[in-house]
Amino acid sequence: MKAKLQHMRQKISHRFNHQSLFAKYFSVFFIMVFICFLVLGMTLSLFVSNYWTAQKEHILKENAKTVAENSSHVLTSWLQEEPEGAILFVSNTLTTVSRAIDADVFICDTNGRVILCKELMTSEIEMRPNGACEIHNAYQIPQEVLEKVNDGGFCTRGKLGGVYEHSHLVAAEPLLAYGDIIGYVFAAEPVSLRFKDYIFDVVRMFIFASLLALSIGFVVIYVFTYNLVRPLNEMSKATKAYATGDFSPRVRVRGEDELAELMTAFNQMATALSIQESTRRSFVANVSHELKTPMTTIGGFIDGILDGTISPEQQNHYLEIVSNETKRLARLVTAMLNMSKIEAGELQLQLKDFDLTQEIFSTMLNFEQIIEKKNIRVEGLDALQPTMIRADKDMLHQVIYNLTDNAVKFTENGAIQVFVSQNAVETTVSIRNTGAGISSEELSRVFERFYKVDKSRSYDVKGAGLGLYICKTIIEMHGGTIWVRSAENEFTEFSFTIPKEIKPLEKKHK
Repeated sequence: MKAKLQHMRQKISHRFNHQSLFAKYFSVFFIMVFICFLVLGMTLSLFVSNYWTAQKEHILKENAKTVAENSSHVLTSWLQEEPEGAILFVSNTLTTVSRAIDADVFICDTNGRVILCKELMTSEIEMRPNGACEIHNAYQIPQEVLEKVNDGGFCTRGKLGGVYEHSHLVAAEPLLAYGDIIGYVFAAEPVSLRFKDYIFDVVRMFIFASLLALSIGFVVIYVFTYNLVRPLNEMSKATKAYATGDFSPRVRVRGEDELAELMTAFNQMATALSIQESTRRSFVANVSHELKTPMTTIGGFIDGILDGTISPEQQNHYLEIVSNETKRLARLVTAMLNMSKIEAGELQLQLKDFDLTQEIFSTMLNFEQIIEKKNIRVEGLDALQPTMIRADKDMLHQVIYNLTDNAVKFTENGAIQVFVSQNAVETTVSIRNTGAGISSEELSRVFERFYKVDKSRSYDVKGAGLGLYICKTIIEMHGGTIWVRSAENEFTEFSFTIPKEIKPLEKKHK
């Protein structure tokens, strides 16, 4: 038996777990409502049962008491002078009360034998010829029942000591005359049939009302559950589309509750994923191009030198090109490795004291040839003063190199200006170049990884869009800030600060 119950429980659990979310919510809600109505019905039945019993007991007890008092008065006053009239009056009272409360009301003597009842009266309000009732004549009330009545009456539920075949509600009162008990008044009403009829009427009304309420609740729960699950279904469909690379579907936001917040966040995530996917594809294309071009150049020139296509007089020129392309590959690989370290939280600060202006001078020397070739003026270097800071020298070199490289790339026959200032709190470095500038739409995105501002320009700028992202990360790891200002067709200026007291933020990137 236990194994069967366990198997049944597992089967129900399995079927429930494999239902749709809509079916689960709807089933649970409906079962809960049904159980609530079932408990309410049982509670109502119990309450009605107790109420019916209490009311009937009260009615029987009050009427038994009234009959006992009236009969006592009549028998005391009339029994000696008009005994027949007194008995007739009492019998008529029993008949009237019995019909009024739909109960069996009778009087027995002290031996438990019924002497007066409603059946002694004929329809002509006369005593029956034999003066006995065929029904009550067979009743014999047990002495233990009469002894309970002697204590002041009672009201109980039972068969009256075997007098009745079925359960009755019985109320009893002693009948007094001159202060002595001369008999007992009993009022009895069968429980089963009348109670069942009463309960049936109540339950029938309750079932009708419950079915109506359940029908309305069924519709409301269905609509509520459907509206609750529909956004989740839409999100599921959208997620499947995202898995195939289609980021266009969006979930319709309804209301302002927690589910609406979830849908809004979901749409924002989809937008972010779309941008990231677009950026990733652009990055892959850029990296593929950036790797392929120098490798093709390097391979072609080396093959030309090896097979003699390139004359010995030209070899140094082409070897210089190969060297530049090799350095370009190294920078690209270094940028990608640094990005991986940043995302893995492996890039750590190695703080030491050094002269920042000396680092700027040495970096500018790396660009001396291209600066002269593009006829660029470098301004501000002669005004720089030794500026000691405590930071990661190699990382800051990368920042200054990337910012200088950008300035050189986007300047033709113009000027690059360098500014360094220091106060008690921080050191600020600015590198400004003349040129096309950056549009206001692109200005807020220049520090995003893989984003290339130069994609719509005419310059043949080489890069994967990682330099400024790495610069921003390095400066923030030092606890500083980096920003950009630009005016189209006028200038672009990148600035960053390094605080005196550095609180590294490397854990932020883990």
